[in-house]
Amino acid sequence: MSVWDDLVGQDRVVEQLTAAARAARATVTGTAAPGGNASLMTHAWLFTGPPGAGQTTAARAFAAALQCTSPDLDLGGEPGCGFCEGCHTVLSGSHADVKYVRTDGLSIGVGDMRDLVLRAASYPTGGKWSVILVDAAHRLTEAAANALLKGVEEPSPRTVWLLCAPSVQDVLPTIRSRCRLLVLRTPAAEAVADMLVRRDGVEPGTARLAALAGQGDVERSRRLAVDEQARTRRLDVLRIPLEVADIGGCLSAAQRLVDTAKADAEALAETRDAKETEDLRAAYGAVEGSRAPRGLAGAAKELEKRQKSRATRTRRETLGVALLDLLSFYRDVLALQLGSAGALANEDQRSALDRIAGSGQPENTLRRIEAVLACRRALDRNVDPLLAVEAMTVALRAG
Repeated sequence: MSVWDDLVGQDRVVEQLTAAARAARATVTGTAAPGGNASLMTHAWLFTGPPGAGQTTAARAFAAALQCTSPDLDLGGEPGCGFCEGCHTVLSGSHADVKYVRTDGLSIGVGDMRDLVLRAASYPTGGKWSVILVDAAHRLTEAAANALLKGVEEPSPRTVWLLCAPSVQDVLPTIRSRCRLLVLRTPAAEAVADMLVRRDGVEPGTARLAALAGQGDVERSRRLAVDEQARTRRLDVLRIPLEVADIGGCLSAAQRLVDTAKADAEALAETRDAKETEDLRAAYGAVEGSRAPRGLAGAAKELEKRQKSRATRTRRETLGVALLDLLSFYRDVLALQLGSAGALANEDQRSALDRIAGSGQPENTLRRIEAVLACRRALDRNVDPLLAVEAMTVALRAG
C-alpha cells in the first residue's frame, strides 16, 4: 500500500508531490531526476484546502516519500512505497528526522517555534532530509510566526518545512511568499464512499450516506460510517429544526447541544489527562505519599493549563461540527425549495427536509443559514457558547 493511498480525490497533488520527491532524491544522490528536474523540489511547502480534504495527510505522505528507502527506487520505482523502514517510521511518527508540530490548545507559542528553527539548522541524523511538519500553521501566534519566518527564509540545505493551514490567507504573507502552495480540493462523495468500502469494509449503502453527510471531510465520513455514537450525535443535531417551534424548545435544544459538546470534551479528556499526569509524575520520580520532587508543582501547573486549553478547543470543535451538520440541513432545505437536482447531504432525513421545506419560503431558509453562520462567528469571538447557541435557536424559530 503506497503512502498516497489515504489521499482521496487528490490525483493532481499526488502527481506534484511524487515528482518533487523524485527530484529531492536526485538532489541527495547527485543523479538526474527521471522525467523531471531539481526545481520541482523546494525547501518550504504550504498545504491548504477545505476541512477534511487531507492537508496533513498529504504532508505526512510527502514526508514519507522524502525518507523512502525502497530498493525499487534504483530501478525507477516511485518514492513513497509504504513498506520500507523510512516510510513506516514516518507514518508511525517515530522517524528521527521528521518532527511533527501539533497543538491540543488554541495556539502554538513562540518558544516551541524557536526550538524548531534551531533544530532546522542542523543536518538530518540518519534520513535523507530533516522534515518539520507544522500541522496547524494558522494557530501560530504572531511572535511564533515571526520566528518561523526566520527558519523559512534562511533554510538549511537539507531541511524541508511542511505547513498546513485552511487557506493561504491564514498564513503571514511573508511566510507564504517563501512556500510552494498546494491547494487540495474537496473530494467527491463517490470517491470517499469507495475508500470507506475498500479500506474500512463499510457496507456500500452506509458508506454512501456517510460520505454525503461528511460533505467531503474524509475523517468525518469515516467516523459516521464506523462510529455509532457519531451517528447518534448527528441525528440529535438534525432534530433541532423540528424542535424550535416555541421558546422552550429553542432553549432546550441549545442546552442539549452545548451539554453534548461539553460531555464529549470531558470524555476525551478523562483518560488522556489522567495518563499525562501519571506520566509526568513518573518522569519526575514522584512516589505516592512522599514529598513532591522539586519542579513537579510547576510542571503540573503548566500541564493543567494545557489540558484546560485543549478541553476548550475540543468543545469548540464539537460545536463547530454540529453547526456544520445544521448548516448542511438547511442547505438541503433550500435546494428542495429551489428545485435543485443535486444530491442532498442528508438523504437519510428526507422526511424532515420535506417538512421544513414545505413550511416556509427560501427567504426563511436563507435567514436561518445566516443565523447558523452568525453563531459560528460568535464562537470564534469567544462568546459564551450557551448564549451564542440560544441566540441561534431563537433565530431559527423566527425564520
